[in-house]
Formats: sequence, C-alpha cells, structure tokens
Amino acid sequence: MRIIAKKTLKTFWEKHPDAENALKNWYNGAAKASWQNPNKIKDEYPYASILPDSRVVFNIKGNEYRLMVRINYDYSIVWIRFIGNHAEYDKIQAAKI
Repeated sequence: MRIIAKKTLKTFWEKHPDAENALKNWYNGAAKASWQNPNKIKDEYPYASILPDSRVVFNIKGNEYRLMVRINYDYSIVWIRFIGNHAEYDKIQAAKI
C-alpha cells in the first residue's frame, strides 16, 4: 500500500516518543500489505474498527493511541486522516475527516 503521508506519523512521534516504535511497525506492515477490502485488514488487525466510507481505525501502542485512515482499495492508497489519544479521537467526527 502507498501511505500518504509518513510525515504525519513522524510529526506525531516526535511529540509522543512512546508511540514511535508502534507507528513505525504499523507503517512498515501497511506498506507491505495489499489490502483489497476491510476483511483483509481484519485478518491482520483483528482489533481495527471498520468505519463507513473506507475509513479504518487502528489501535496503536496497546490502544493508547488511535490512527484513522481512509483507504482507496482499487489504487492501494492509504491516507492518514488522524492520529491521537482517545480523548482527542472522541472530539473528532470520524465519518467526516
């Protein structure tokens, strides 16, 4: 998968160094993946939440952080839409960002 943009992850882990390894592991796994649909994601990440409009929320660092992405399965593109803790996630409208 092509992930847009790693810089978003890097900016986050610079502010939250405890998330760096988990985000790098997610990035490396996602970059090697060939997700064709949400079921393929659930095979690899059983605790991922599948949302409408091709959005997926991944639990990062033992569910301390949430990473929300939007995926175009036909073109193998993953757009990072949000990364933050649960309190920050609760403030966003996941279906709209």
